[in-house]
Amino acid sequence: MKQGIKHVKMPHGRRRWLGLGLLGLLLPLPKTMAQQVPQPDSASRVNATMPALLGDTVRVRLELQPDSLVAAPQQVDSARLEWLRTPPTLRDLVCDRVGCFETDVPHQFNNSVMAYVTLFTARNRSYMQRVLERENFYFPIFEKYLAKYNLPTDLKYLAVVESALIPTAKSPVGATGLWQFMGPTAGDLNLKRDEWIDERMAPEKATEAACKHLRYLYGVFHDWELVLAAYNWGAGSVQRVMRRTGKKTFWDLYPHMPAETRNYVPTFTAIMYSMKYAEAHGLRTDKLQYQYAEALDTLGLRGRAFDLRRLSRACGYADSLYLTRFNPELRRAALPAGYRPYVVRFPASAAVHLGDVDRNTLLDYCQPTAELPQALAALPPRLEGVEPWQSKQLLAASGGPRAEAEAEAPRFRRVPHKVKRGETLASLAERFDVSQAQLRRWNDLPKGRALKPGKQLVVFVPLPAAAPATAKAPVEAVAVAPTPRPVRPVASAEEAAARKEQAEANAREVARVQELVRQEKLQEARLVAIRQRQAIQQAAAEAQARVAARRAAQAQATEAKRAEKAVAAAEPEEADEPTAAETTAAEAAAPAGPYTVRRGDNLTKLAREHGVSVAQLVTWNKLPSENVVQGQRLVFSAPADVEAAAPRRHPRTTEKAMAAATKADSRKAELTGKVHLVQPGDTLFNISRRFGVSMQQLREVNHLTSDEVKLGQKLLVPQS
Repeated sequence: MKQGIKHVKMPHGRRRWLGLGLLGLLLPLPKTMAQQVPQPDSASRVNATMPALLGDTVRVRLELQPDSLVAAPQQVDSARLEWLRTPPTLRDLVCDRVGCFETDVPHQFNNSVMAYVTLFTARNRSYMQRVLERENFYFPIFEKYLAKYNLPTDLKYLAVVESALIPTAKSPVGATGLWQFMGPTAGDLNLKRDEWIDERMAPEKATEAACKHLRYLYGVFHDWELVLAAYNWGAGSVQRVMRRTGKKTFWDLYPHMPAETRNYVPTFTAIMYSMKYAEAHGLRTDKLQYQYAEALDTLGLRGRAFDLRRLSRACGYADSLYLTRFNPELRRAALPAGYRPYVVRFPASAAVHLGDVDRNTLLDYCQPTAELPQALAALPPRLEGVEPWQSKQLLAASGGPRAEAEAEAPRFRRVPHKVKRGETLASLAERFDVSQAQLRRWNDLPKGRALKPGKQLVVFVPLPAAAPATAKAPVEAVAVAPTPRPVRPVASAEEAAARKEQAEANAREVARVQELVRQEKLQEARLVAIRQRQAIQQAAAEAQARVAARRAAQAQATEAKRAEKAVAAAEPEEADEPTAAETTAAEAAAPAGPYTVRRGDNLTKLAREHGVSVAQLVTWNKLPSENVVQGQRLVFSAPADVEAAAPRRHPRTTEKAMAAATKADSRKAELTGKVHLVQPGDTLFNISRRFGVSMQQLREVNHLTSDEVKLGQKLLVPQS
């Protein structure tokens, strides 16, 4: 079906109104007109002033023609202007090349990417050429670790964006190294940093840490554009913007990001394109000084002092700092003695200069020179007619008396103290002759909080004052007058002997205090060992007692069964009669007359005291039950004229009753201990150790189901 353009006839008046309407639409839309390609002005040229594109896109003034419908100059952003100034054929070529990248990393093409491509390939070619010189030196390291962690190989261009392949690069905010790690991030990735070594500048360690970090970020976002943005801005910042806006992609979040993060992904894409097509843009030339990786040898220091400049001299290099290229993590050219193990790298080709020298000889040669000049302390300027203020540094430099006073024995001695029950901050301050504020400051104690028993404190006890002659010397030294400084009198032999004797006394006092502290620690260790042995012995004895009791109970049960069988086979009358041994024991223990029951007496207690059974007492006294009352009269022997008609009770039952009574009496004896009120910091283990009892006894006596005790709880502690 053929379709054509339909011509519609329009009246002349309607044409006029349509023209006015179009003119009205064009007047309020100057931005649309401003974004068109600029026309040449009267000088046949356009204002080409354009800021650098290293930051965010900026606004550029465009001077329009006088006959334009837009009366005032308009603003166009720099990226859009660069896009308009680029020839369409070049834009299409770059777009096709970027679209053909077979990689998972971001490679979207737009006007921002084109602006940075122009910057790196045309306007700032020297920057890209310096990067190309170091490409062959660092990219093999990056590719090795990216393949190890299964990451896209093209992420190696991220180091170019961060540091331009300079291992010692440092940003104004403190990010350091090839991958520009901040201090907290480096700590999370186990990169060590101190005044001698910063592993953020070590190529291999920093690259492996960057791979771990990128793998973590991809596990969070699952989008490489967001991963790059989070690498620059932080994962938390990107997640907050995503939650606030509800957007999920980088280009949707683009307006809500800071300028540096907005340009981060376009810069990465432009760097990747510029390095892949460097030959096409004429960036690679024969004049560039390309760096290549070379075979390296290593030298382990093992804590010995080392000077890298002397090793460079031994390897035959004219530049004493040449080897810092292979050890960029060294913040100084030397390492002190006793430093953690470190391995120095140097080219294997230097073996020709080293010859057959062994490791120890080489390390001895590489020791730091002892004659290196040391920095002197700065002295205050001397003004004519004005004496300088007497400071410690000035007196030490001039050999004043204060330098000798500082070398004397210390004014305080350090005494450790373990807080005991009932001690307070005030009592300790009074005991050691110090203030409470000093105790709190020395031990970081909060104000208004009581001391806990067992807390270890440090007290600085003042030593006795020195001789008066020693105290007068500083006064003479700090005298300030416009006249020349008075000459210090020479100390007599007596004063020197007194000072020496005082110093020796102070040294002896310090040694005595240290010996006392050592003896206290040894005694405490012995007590702890003795308590542990006692606890172990007590636990073993309790275990043996339980085993013996269990065996005795089993034997008693066996005997009871045998007796039960024997009683069942005998006559009832004979079974009910008491044995001859029981009768003899009862008659021997029976008192001369009847016994009057007192308060607290019970039948079990009286039977045990008089060596008879409860059944005999019930039979002899014709009691209706085993309960007795105060004032009741009891006899502890059988009547002479009447045969004791003891009730028929099973021997096993009697034995059980006796065992229960014995257990109750032993439990009552255990309860005749002391009552302990649980204090702050007390535990069941500490209480058992303090009173010499086992935790099992404490739980049984106090009916505890666990080892937890509460503050203010009363515990019964049995006798140990």
